[in-house]
Amino acid sequence: MKQLKQLISLFVLLILSQTVLAAGGAVKSPTGVAPDRYVYYPGTEELDKDEIRLFACGTGLPAARRDQAATCWLVETGNGDKFLFDVGTGSMVNVAALMIPYDMLNKVFISHLHTDHWGDLSTLWAGGWTAGRTGPLKIWGPSGATKEMGTAYAVDHFLKAFNWDMQTRNFKLNPAPGKIEVEEFDYTKENQIVYQQNDVTIRSWPAIHAGDGPVSFSLEYAGLKLVIGGDTFPNKWYIKYAKDADVAIHEVFLTPTELVQWYGQSPQQALGVGTQIHTSPPAFGKVMSEIKPRHAIGYHFFNEEGTRFGIYDGVRGTYDGPLSLATDNMVWNITKDEVVERMTVSPDQAWSVPGATPPPKPLTEGITDPLSDEMKAGKWNVKDVQGEMIKEFKKKYDMK
Repeated sequence: MKQLKQLISLFVLLILSQTVLAAGGAVKSPTGVAPDRYVYYPGTEELDKDEIRLFACGTGLPAARRDQAATCWLVETGNGDKFLFDVGTGSMVNVAALMIPYDMLNKVFISHLHTDHWGDLSTLWAGGWTAGRTGPLKIWGPSGATKEMGTAYAVDHFLKAFNWDMQTRNFKLNPAPGKIEVEEFDYTKENQIVYQQNDVTIRSWPAIHAGDGPVSFSLEYAGLKLVIGGDTFPNKWYIKYAKDADVAIHEVFLTPTELVQWYGQSPQQALGVGTQIHTSPPAFGKVMSEIKPRHAIGYHFFNEEGTRFGIYDGVRGTYDGPLSLATDNMVWNITKDEVVERMTVSPDQAWSVPGATPPPKPLTEGITDPLSDEMKAGKWNVKDVQGEMIKEFKKKYDMK
């Protein structure tokens, strides 16, 4: 009976969801193209000028899991801009697999400072620095109730924690891409503009989660509006400012029972976390029924057989509109006419790809070599085996 109920729930999900899926097109030739295979291959489709593409690069929880990283959303707009909203632990693996030049991944908007929303900043920072970013990483994030609880303080101390990393790279790499520029904004302000360039406007408003400081974001472009909720309990600001969204993302958390059964929490903790700090499935459904987006996306749970149907049933008890329950590597193309959901197909062994600007040369003048003469004296002589290789390399790249 349980399996039958799950099959019925899945069938209802497909019927009720108004997501426009890319249907499997007719195969007209045994050697030709098979159209519309429900998948997106990164870098193969040009984005229309009035279109937004949204990637789920992390949809899971703080505990590590191979198939779901922690929170990260990548937004591409038709003018060529790209924005990262949160970079939770493990998420940069999925971002890197899209093979986007790191110079194009230099704008990050952080909703709050839990590790599952910014824990992979180290990977983006150092990975992008070593693999082609040519300028500083730029971060927008909220203030806190005190200076020590804000984004600027967190990033400053992040760089202090990674000081050895930074100093040792500064001498061999150009230090410019290792810098981080922070724009901290007031978390209490409603629907404030925190970014406005190149026909893209990003706004923030307060969210309610764990402590003062978290925010939700909206991105407006080409007459389209995308809302990215971050972590939040249902609140009046989201209801007010997400109402005209084309796509509304909001967390939908594991039920208290699932938190006990699958996530190792005590009943007392599960009830508080699942219904007061995060948003329960029926509460998520009530939010979406109130704001009526063109398409709703729920995330922030491990999406598998043990949890999916309980969460789906809880949502569908209070909401019958267009819905995606997100997992990593889902992608949505958003236009005024439709919202198309697919899965991203990307390589596990993706290399970084060069951008339009070549990486800067090392800048050693005025920078102290972090390797001492005492340590250098311990080098073993390998000139006989790599000398010719170095000579040929210098000749190839016209190096003195």
